[in-house]
Amino acid sequence: QVRLVESGGGTVQPGGSLNLSCTTGVLPLEYYAVGWFRQAPGKEREGVSSINGWSGTTYYADSVQGRFTTSRDNADNTIYLQMEGLKPEDTAVYYCAAGPLSRLLAYLKEDDYECWGQGTQVTVSS
Repeated sequence: QVRLVESGGGTVQPGGSLNLSCTTGVLPLEYYAVGWFRQAPGKEREGVSSINGWSGTTYYADSVQGRFTTSRDNADNTIYLQMEGLKPEDTAVYYCAAGPLSRLLAYLKEDDYECWGQGTQVTVSS
């Protein structure tokens, strides 16, 4: 099974920015969606964003719309999550995951995602 690897997490002040990366190895991105999910302490994991590897269409949770941007670089099989205007409530472990487009029903729900990374911590604090 393909293992995804996230990087780029860290600690920033409110209003700051971070750029997360997700390397997907040999995964043929054109047949997958790659989503970003996050889990805060004591809360369930939630979908943040996703990108269709074929069309490049992106999807965002209402809570991050306009602040987060996900993009892809198919040449090096990397998906990015650029986060701007970070808030304390964005503090969480962020995971990337890949799911086959042929079986994906909802881009921001984790049920149809098969391959997951180990997560990277994002902390927003003054």
